[in-house]
Amino acid sequence: MKNTDRPPVSVVVCTTGNRPQMLREALASIRAQDYEGDVTAVVVFDRCDPDKEVLSDDPHRRVTWTTNERVPNVAGSRNSGILAASDDLVAFCDDDNTWRPSKLRLQVEALHRNPDAALVSCGMVSTQERLWPSAHITFDDLLRSRIPAATTSSFLMRRPLLLGPVGIFSEEIPRGFAEDYELLLRCARHAPIPYVPEILVEVPPHEGSHFYGRWSMIADSHEWLLDHYPEFRRDRRGYARLAGQVAFESSMARDWGRSLKWARRAFAASPLEPRTYAALAVTSRLVSGEWVIGRVQARGSGT
Repeated sequence: MKNTDRPPVSVVVCTTGNRPQMLREALASIRAQDYEGDVTAVVVFDRCDPDKEVLSDDPHRRVTWTTNERVPNVAGSRNSGILAASDDLVAFCDDDNTWRPSKLRLQVEALHRNPDAALVSCGMVSTQERLWPSAHITFDDLLRSRIPAATTSSFLMRRPLLLGPVGIFSEEIPRGFAEDYELLLRCARHAPIPYVPEILVEVPPHEGSHFYGRWSMIADSHEWLLDHYPEFRRDRRGYARLAGQVAFESSMARDWGRSLKWARRAFAASPLEPRTYAALAVTSRLVSGEWVIGRVQARGSGT
């Protein structure tokens, strides 16, 4: 590769300080990239004291730090890292995730082949492997599905587009939930997202999401997406998917009226949407929400 083909990359690593060993493992995987260009990890300490022992002045694999001075959630943390970065390419690696050695090399090559793209993604593995079956993710693909095979730790982006026409992570979404999905929508609206069809990100299984149980807030976030992306209305299945999620999440929050309202909207858009029936079953007290979630998790999918 020519020098111009291996530009420096900044990697934003957000942490709240409660997973110090995992943070070190994430940084070790960034340091171990077989990419020949310089890589700088920007650790963003959010509402915690900085752990300066992780810093490094290695000119080819530096580790620097900053604090989150924006909204106190993951969107604010990632944006703080974007603004503190100095390179035109910026990637993201959550503090509890790790990268396989060829991630940056393969993704930089994919960006070179797609000069209009704002973002490139890749496969990941947690309890199961997730790979997108196409060379690109389109805006219409994202209307139909959240696409779990494109997680934030798989993102490599062009920073000038983040600071320009595409924009940084939204800090308006309630509590920052689904901020990664919303940014994917914006990037795909700008240009199709190239996808490297290899497992390059490892996400350890968790006992539960940080957002688990905050059902009203999650429903607010999905309703926000429907309000801000009118394009969902042109894809009946996509609209029904999100409306069904609002219905189910509202049923979990025991907001029966809201659940029924969104269940009706989901059914009108597509009678095939299963979340509608799950919401109605919970609202009618035929089954518990925990039972529904257990069945979904047993199949290896999300609600």
